[in-house]
Amino acid sequence: MSRWFDLAFALFAVPALVAAAPLQYGFGKAATAEEIAGWNIDVRPDGAGLPKGRGSVAEGQAIYDRQCASCHGTFGESNSYLQIAGGVGSLATDQPMRTTGSKLNYATTLWDYINRAMPFNAPQTLTPNEVYAVTAYVLNLSDIVPADAVLDQDSLPKLAMPNRDGFTTKHGFMRRDGKPDTHNTACMTNCVKEVRLSSEIPDYARGQHGSLAEQGRGVGTAAPRPVAAESGLDLAKAAACMACHGVTDKLVGPGFREVATRYASDGNAESRLVAKVKAGGVGVWGAVPMPAQPKLTDADARTVVQWILAGAK
Repeated sequence: MSRWFDLAFALFAVPALVAAAPLQYGFGKAATAEEIAGWNIDVRPDGAGLPKGRGSVAEGQAIYDRQCASCHGTFGESNSYLQIAGGVGSLATDQPMRTTGSKLNYATTLWDYINRAMPFNAPQTLTPNEVYAVTAYVLNLSDIVPADAVLDQDSLPKLAMPNRDGFTTKHGFMRRDGKPDTHNTACMTNCVKEVRLSSEIPDYARGQHGSLAEQGRGVGTAAPRPVAAESGLDLAKAAACMACHGVTDKLVGPGFREVATRYASDGNAESRLVAKVKAGGVGVWGAVPMPAQPKLTDADARTVVQWILAGAK
């Protein structure tokens, strides 16, 4: 009897166990500790996740002028993006100014955002010390910390932001009396039959970060696809040059064809502009600085410059 029971169990129970086992798809690999650390960069309101480091307001000003002012203005007043300074105490008034200084309830949120997303053209290239310094300078622009302040992993979480107890999501991003950006309730009645686009990404902002699909982490064992040589236009988009320069129109900086016209008779234009693209600069086209492009290789910078000097066609 026991032998028949064992045989029945083997016939019926084992297939059930096999069916319940997790599926093995046969691709991918376990993440290494180094890969996990690359993603594990979040910083919480209480400062958990902050790395060791320090930075002063004075140090932050030099970095800000070089890397941030072209978009956010010399004093945080904004050239083309959301204003980051001023407006402290204005949110409860009839003319609220929603800036970094006026709306954030934790200074660590500012550090986290700068660390993961700035500068726009080269995110995650700043060292922890540089992020502490830029954070200190941005907070100083709104008089939240004094000009001689030095921030580190211990002092930053202790800062009491002006809007610590007033943060709310019951309004739009730019206006206190605007419609909330999130938490809408779908009515599911009288639904529209035709969808119409009310806004779209402007042409100069398309493809700013290149092909996200190509930049994704590789999985599987398939051989990598050959990568075609990128054009100057493709590289300019991937390096976020188009955020400040149009092909024909001036945005924050001059249009590329205007640059080509100015340097048409300069025999050293190519080498001169390659160096300027890599190092950044200010003063040639006005007071707004052009940020450096540390991630752009010399060869790619030369391709971009050659495309510009050829008329940006």
